[in-house]
Parts: sequence; C-alpha cells; structure tokens
Amino acid sequence: MTAGASLAAARAARVGRDGALRLRFERRGSATVVTGCRYTLPLQVLAPVALDDPAAVVSMLNPTGGLVGGDRLTIDVGVAEGAHAVLTTPSATRVYRAEAEETIQSVRLSIGPRAVVEWVPDHTIPFAGSALRQTIDADLDETAGLILVDAFSAGRIALGEAWQFGVLDSALSIRDRHGWLLHDRFVLRGRAGVARAAGPREAAVRAAGLAGGWGPQARGERYEEAPPAPAFEGLGFAESRPYFASIAIVGAFDRDRFAAGVERLISDGEATRLGVAALPRRGVLVRCLAPTAPALIDAVESCWRLARLALLGLPPLALRKG
Repeated sequence: MTAGASLAAARAARVGRDGALRLRFERRGSATVVTGCRYTLPLQVLAPVALDDPAAVVSMLNPTGGLVGGDRLTIDVGVAEGAHAVLTTPSATRVYRAEAEETIQSVRLSIGPRAVVEWVPDHTIPFAGSALRQTIDADLDETAGLILVDAFSAGRIALGEAWQFGVLDSALSIRDRHGWLLHDRFVLRGRAGVARAAGPREAAVRAAGLAGGWGPQARGERYEEAPPAPAFEGLGFAESRPYFASIAIVGAFDRDRFAAGVERLISDGEATRLGVAALPRRGVLVRCLAPTAPALIDAVESCWRLARLALLGLPPLALRKG
C-alpha cells in the first residue's frame, strides 16, 4: 500500500472531525459588534442575542449533539480595544465514549486594551469511556477584564456513571504583558482510564477470577496488581460532590470585597463548597464543588453575578436558555 493510500485509509477510519471557530469583536460607538465570524462543523455560532446589556452575547454550539473521540476543535476569539463579548453555550456539552483517539479542544482568547471577555459556557459532561483534553489560553492587556468559567460534571450522575470517563484533562492559562497570572491544570484518570491503563490481560484476569475463581491466583500464579482507582468521593477529593468548577476573574476590582461576597454564598448553601484564592495580581480564582447540577449552576451563576458587579458594575445577565 502506498503512503497516500495509507493516509487516505487512516482518514476514512477516523471517527472525529476537525472543527474551527474564529470570532472577532470590535467597539462601534456605544455597542460591541461581531466583525468577523468563520466556523467549520462541528462548531457553529448563533447570531448575537439582543439583550439590555452593553456586551455582544454569542452562543457557541455543536449541532452534531456532542464531542466524539477523534474530534480536534479550535476556538479563536479576538476582542479589540474597548469591546465587550460574552460567550456561552445553549446547554451542557456532552463528550461521548472514545473508542480510540481522544477528543482535543483548544481555546484561545485575545483581549485588547479596556476590553472585556466573559467566557461562561455551561458545564461539560464526560460520558463513560470518554477522553477529553482541553486547553484554554487567555492573553489580555493589563487594562482588560476577564470572567472565565470552566465547569464539569463527573459524568451522567443519574445513570450511575460518576467518574467512569477515561481521561479528563483541562489546562487554564492566563497571562498579560507582565507574565503569568494563572496556570492551572488537572488531569483526572477515571475508572475507565484506570482499567484501560491496566491492559486487557489484567482486565481478563480480574473478570475470570471474579466469575469462576480459576484465574492465575487460583492456579498459584502471580501477577502485578493494577493501581486502584482513586477514591473520588472520599475526603480530599470530591467528597460526594460530583460537580466542580473553576472561575477566574481578572481586572481592576476590590478582591477582598468580592471574596466576602463569596463567603456569604457559602453560608447560604452548606451543601456546596466554595473557596477563593488571590492571583499574583489583578484577580482571583474561585473553586466550586457541588452535589447536584442545579446546585452547580446556582453557584456558578451567583459567582458570575458577583464578578459582573465587582469588575464591571453591571447587573446579572439573564441568558434566555430553553
């Protein structure tokens, strides 16, 4: 088989697709407008939503229903001087089982002088056996503002699929001309990932031993045990809260006052855990652990409301989602 034929066969066998989204925002008078929009499926955007707000509100979506193994997606957003963009999604993002290749998504945000970006998608749901690797890179001017939400569930909780994904990897990087403001990454290998790392022989050995008691141990043979899956629900992990989020707020605002507002949210809802840490300059990072999807949504929206008021002096933005 020739090299060209081999490449064609590999492409034909691939399940995922290459998707790209490029958006550009500029200030025109008192309004922000979309001056550039280009996308290829499985990424798409809806027309900007007309709301009583100075921001241009754009909803990103995947009309194919979710992300699959082999998808390679890139999102590039540029917001020019003085412009204000809100980017969200119509609903949670589903990541389906990956039979071979992982799902890769890369997001780049470029924010000009006195510009603002609010990156507030709904949470991501990694299905059992899925494998997602995501990066979000934000470069902003020292006078710019940013509100960024990165939220997840541990799977389809109602179906008993908590922590059954293969790999969940998310890296968040924020920098300005003075250097790093935040570099935060987690890599979780779920129960499916631990089983996959153990290999087919280990899986077969375990299955045989459980089913009939005739595995290698029953025959007096020895083999290396695979490391156990982490106790995700235990102390120091999710602590029975399978919904989690990181929220970064960067700009000129009173960090102590914002943190005090988050503290009041904690006292209002004991089931949800919130924590606030100061960035090296100009910002804070909020961590959230929640027991249910409604609790996660409520916590994220409450923190977003506090961030809009503190950073922008604006009221909450009521997104119309069906």
